[in-house]
Amino acid sequence: MVLGSVLNPVNSSMLAVALVPIGRAFGVPPSQTAWLVSGLYLATAVGQPVIGRLVDVFGPRRLYLLGTALAGLAGLLGTLAPNLWVLVASRVLLGFGTSAAFPASMSLLRSESERTGRRNPSGVLAALSVSNQVIAVVGPALGGLLIGAGGWHLIFGINVPLSLICVVLGALWLPRSTPSGATTRVDVPGMLWFAGSLTALMLFLMAPVVAQWYLPVLGLTAGAVFVRRELAVAQPFIDLRVLGGNAPLLATFTRQCLAYTTSYAFFYGYSQWLQAGRGLSAPQAGLLLLPLSATAIGVTALTGRRGRVRGKLVVGALLQCLGCAALLLLRDDSPVWVLVALSAVVGVPHGLIGLANQNALYAQADPARMGSSAGLLRTFMYVGALFSAAASAVFFRDGATSAGLHAMAWPLIGVAAVFLVLCTADRSLGRVGSTPSDQATPRLTK
Repeated sequence: MVLGSVLNPVNSSMLAVALVPIGRAFGVPPSQTAWLVSGLYLATAVGQPVIGRLVDVFGPRRLYLLGTALAGLAGLLGTLAPNLWVLVASRVLLGFGTSAAFPASMSLLRSESERTGRRNPSGVLAALSVSNQVIAVVGPALGGLLIGAGGWHLIFGINVPLSLICVVLGALWLPRSTPSGATTRVDVPGMLWFAGSLTALMLFLMAPVVAQWYLPVLGLTAGAVFVRRELAVAQPFIDLRVLGGNAPLLATFTRQCLAYTTSYAFFYGYSQWLQAGRGLSAPQAGLLLLPLSATAIGVTALTGRRGRVRGKLVVGALLQCLGCAALLLLRDDSPVWVLVALSAVVGVPHGLIGLANQNALYAQADPARMGSSAGLLRTFMYVGALFSAAASAVFFRDGATSAGLHAMAWPLIGVAAVFLVLCTADRSLGRVGSTPSDQATPRLTK
């Protein structure tokens, strides 16, 4: 479960230091290499709840095996890509392939919890979160080392052996558990309307110009049809009636989107600026992000077994505000110690927020739809990542300069401030982790 769940963050984070070398190799600007980021996240945003629902219906094992095998094929395609757009296609396939492991893992945890009677899997949730945090923050350094050793192709090629290991271990060890859902019917039309709506809206965000006015219109129209259908069918893809009555879970999804808009915009924007603005190499930029790794891992390890989430979210939101504000102080000749200190500070919210939202989801979601709920949590995470990719395309249109970084910092401060307000205002967070039953019982509000 751990190895499968890290396939997505390792591919997300390694690319942070590869965008500039890839752009130079194909002779394209940052506004085009941003599609490498958005292609993965768009596919993942659509794929996570879709595959999560399939996990609920057909069980986690087979979806895990199919998804990790597809990730290996995508890595091979990316390694051999002759141009940027084939590389983008490989990232799209990678997004779908890596969408299976996290909802499969959450579904397995829920089924094992019910089978064994152990209602509080906070230790296992912490292990999953720590592994994702570790690989996400070590990824830039790993990517830099791979690029230094054999070029940017290696950050795609590494998916082949990782995928093979996942398939072998999954086939040997994952239990042949029965599906947690009560039905074997799949709402394929609902999935297609959902995918169409989200795709159209995200494509517009990547290039928000008047000439593409039809994209948000198509997205909203498809979204309206999706909502009408889901409210009418007996076995919907996303049960909007239950979801609409679960205000705490909706708040968790919103927080996830806001937090990762800021987090990914900082992650990719700062990494590109270190190379194009500060003039560092890809391996050097990766090494400068290692302090982020150390603090994120340390914070997650120290707080992982504590079920309460509200304090973690508030502290994480405050530090996100401070980290984004610090971007305004960076210059082309900023000393290395300042860059190291900033990376270390930003690592703290990176280690707090993801685990806190994951624990909140486990306490708030309907157990029968844990796979699709976990997929939706990742969807909102990658919607935030798509917002961040759009910000990079807009503010780094002429390159990752200090002026572009400063311009991007202001909206990020605003997003982090809204996230802080939501964390302090949500009283339901105080109940998460207060008792063992709170770790397993969804809290619904009428």
